[in-house]
Amino acid sequence: MNSQVTSTVLMVRPAAFGFNPETAKDNLYQVKDDRTGSAIQETALAEFDHMVAMLQEQGIRVLVLEDSVSPAKPDAVFPNNWFSTHEDGSIVFYPMLSRLRRAERRKDLVDKLFEFGFRTEEVVDLIFFEDDGQYLESTGSMVLDRENKIVYACASERTHSVPLHYFQQLKGYQVLMFHAVQQLKYPKRPVYHTNVMMHVGTKMAVVCLDSIEREAEKMAVKESLEKHGKKIIPITLHQKNAFAGNMLELKNMEGKHFTVMSASAFKSLKAGQKQIISKYTDLIVSDIPTIEKLGGGSVRCMMAEIFLPRVKK
Repeated sequence: MNSQVTSTVLMVRPAAFGFNPETAKDNLYQVKDDRTGSAIQETALAEFDHMVAMLQEQGIRVLVLEDSVSPAKPDAVFPNNWFSTHEDGSIVFYPMLSRLRRAERRKDLVDKLFEFGFRTEEVVDLIFFEDDGQYLESTGSMVLDRENKIVYACASERTHSVPLHYFQQLKGYQVLMFHAVQQLKYPKRPVYHTNVMMHVGTKMAVVCLDSIEREAEKMAVKESLEKHGKKIIPITLHQKNAFAGNMLELKNMEGKHFTVMSASAFKSLKAGQKQIISKYTDLIVSDIPTIEKLGGGSVRCMMAEIFLPRVKK
């Protein structure tokens, strides 16, 4: 059986973090401010470095790649949108909506991971879907229950059914696709990435059921999570907007489990919700207000999980 959590994540230290006008078209979390580019970059680096240190202090292995200066890639800090790794030794590269973001994909990724001690058996390239305007942004678009081989995905401009079902055939996952809205008032806009409205861990799932308007789809998600033994922790639309759905469960080298979330997500949670999460895992809370505000993503988006087998010595 595949493992749901890993003890190793890859993070990209940004060289030109900033506001991306292309992604802001459908990412309602992004807010532009009047700080200079250098001030934004300096603050983002401090937030990034502090988060890396917090993970490492708990015994989680963090592989840090330095972003290249040219071309400028304002969203390079969110590597989980362009690739995923799997225990069968495969790496999958994904089609992305924003042309600016496509430059984030690293041709040297396989070599870099080998240097870090990981083996790649196969590279699967789904980038060709971009030619037909079809997108699937990795574990942003897909929340994976790796143990039970289920993909949870909400339809959006970045998550299309054709590449999603292509992934299903490649990896043997069952797909549960649904529609989720950013807000209940008009004009209603779809949630741009599934991982901002739900998180699936080993024994629990944090999900904004309120954002799934169609009752049949809401019940399908709820029943699937319960069927596979997940304790559901519902969050509100307000909590979702504070990135409470953008969590990730990790373990350290000793096997201790943690749920990583941002300070804004933590502050939005009620005492009872925190208590339930703490029952299953310890918490790592990182404060990343600049990255959240301008980038429109949170801690989960900053971590690409590494499930590859180790190089045999």
